Amino acid sequence: MDPVIVAGAGPVGLALSLALAAQGVPSVVLDEGSGTDDPRPARTVVLRSDTASFAERLGCTTLRDEGVHWVGWRSLRRKQLMRQQPLGEDGGPAPLHIPQHALARGLREAIADQPLVRVVTGNRLDSLEQDARGVSVHTRGPGATWWRGSHLVGCDGARSTVRKLLGVRFPGRTGVERHAVAALRADLPWPGEAVLHRQPPWRSGGAEVSARSLPDGVWRLDWLLPSRDELVTPDALIARLRDTLAGWCGETPPYELLDTGVYTLHHRLAKRWRVGRAFLAGDAAHLLGAVGTQGLDEGLRDADNLAWKLAHAWHHGASDILLDSYQAERRTAVAARLRAADQSLPILRGGGGLRTYLPGGVRGHDSLLSDGHLGFGPLGAPPAYPHSPLAPPYAEAQTAVGTAPGAPVDNVRVTAPDGTTTGLRDRLGRGQLLVVLVAPGTGVWDRRHWLTAGVMPRLAAAVTALPVQAELLVTEGYPGASAHSVLLVRPDGHLVAAFGGVRPAALYEAADAARGGDPAVAETPSVPSPAQPSRPSKPAKAAKSSQAAKPSTSSSPAAPDHTLNIN
Repeated sequence: MDPVIVAGAGPVGLALSLALAAQGVPSVVLDEGSGTDDPRPARTVVLRSDTASFAERLGCTTLRDEGVHWVGWRSLRRKQLMRQQPLGEDGGPAPLHIPQHALARGLREAIADQPLVRVVTGNRLDSLEQDARGVSVHTRGPGATWWRGSHLVGCDGARSTVRKLLGVRFPGRTGVERHAVAALRADLPWPGEAVLHRQPPWRSGGAEVSARSLPDGVWRLDWLLPSRDELVTPDALIARLRDTLAGWCGETPPYELLDTGVYTLHHRLAKRWRVGRAFLAGDAAHLLGAVGTQGLDEGLRDADNLAWKLAHAWHHGASDILLDSYQAERRTAVAARLRAADQSLPILRGGGGLRTYLPGGVRGHDSLLSDGHLGFGPLGAPPAYPHSPLAPPYAEAQTAVGTAPGAPVDNVRVTAPDGTTTGLRDRLGRGQLLVVLVAPGTGVWDRRHWLTAGVMPRLAAAVTALPVQAELLVTEGYPGASAHSVLLVRPDGHLVAAFGGVRPAALYEAADAARGGDPAVAETPSVPSPAQPSRPSKPAKAAKSSQAAKPSTSSSPAAPDHTLNIN
């Protein structure tokens, strides 16, 4: 059986291979690098609650050991406190902050225990071919050869070779924002918090500086730089750092400087995310990151969205509707995020007449920017797919609950038929739909009784009759749902539909829509319009070398817009 070929071993490629393995699909990860990630304390990522849960589900233990959930958010303007918000149990969902190399190492460690994933290091993809049954790619390196797979996913970064070989355009804006960054160990006045300070009152403060905590007293500081391409020397950065610490602490406290860098953010969006059996994900498909948006967040959502669809295609076959829905859902969501960021930039970075569109003046601007960092609103909230090709037609049996169709479901406590009680998110990513019955009071019953009582037997029979595999779960309550409501949830946690009671026919129709219809409607991959590169002479049987493939990992080339250059 041909594996899925994943080009690129950054966090997105590693996460995708693990998500496929969790659903019984082998993959080969083609890693240009050596299979390790150089520690860079100043290169960190912020994960929202949905993407952090996704990484935890994949077995990434470094999130607990080397990441930190912020306990609060604080925003300042000049000398005035504009907003102070607790995060976690007493406030909103707390983003998780972790060095990117620690996240990647945690994913690699999870892969080491996963026999379905094979990482091949020192291999750079240089050509590809597609046919009706699979994809063949050639790599150069110590073991230059051809690899054969069912599908190919380019997770190979901003300079994606896969994207170029497919002839996909990558338009957008260059140099949207520039930042200087430093990682240091110091005692700052807000342990465990994240701080955004706009127009700080000291001489070298610039327009904006942020401080985001990490474990062990480490902080990442970011300074928004002027748009002009001025050189940031080591002396200038140290002076900026000392002025900032003195401005916050009254005097410059002792500190240990761990890492520095300068990076530029671009906004780009690939024109196509699927070409036949080849797909793009992560930085190969999109670049974003201004005004608090997080590119890696979106890359992990790409992986979560695509994995279950490829798994369904690999095990059962799939219609084009299912595979095309990846681009329809994810590209639309990222385009909306980029649009929101681009529209916010003139308001937040120097306004003009656009300021009038945001009521509340300075406080409104602060709220917009904070939402981007914290994961709320159009700049940060997890996406919904209300107009997905997989959305079922409206039926009278459907009912409204606190989650709109296409949006991520709440992480309520659920009980499985075997008596296991977990959060709903813990049941995701297994390649099956979830059918959740809202049944108040079942938590105090003996499981032997409620499995055979009331609507359960009829619902269990309806779930067994669905056209795709599904798991039946029970919850005590769900926001906005009445007793005996039934929720149908996709493997990536998005609500398909909710029904008022047990409605077998409507449930079947919704499940059929969620799989993209009958896979007997054969997948007919379109042949890429651009001419493919000439195929190097193939060693005899070389393509067969991947047939026993344990999936593998590939690291993408460092892109200048996301690489922190040490000063």
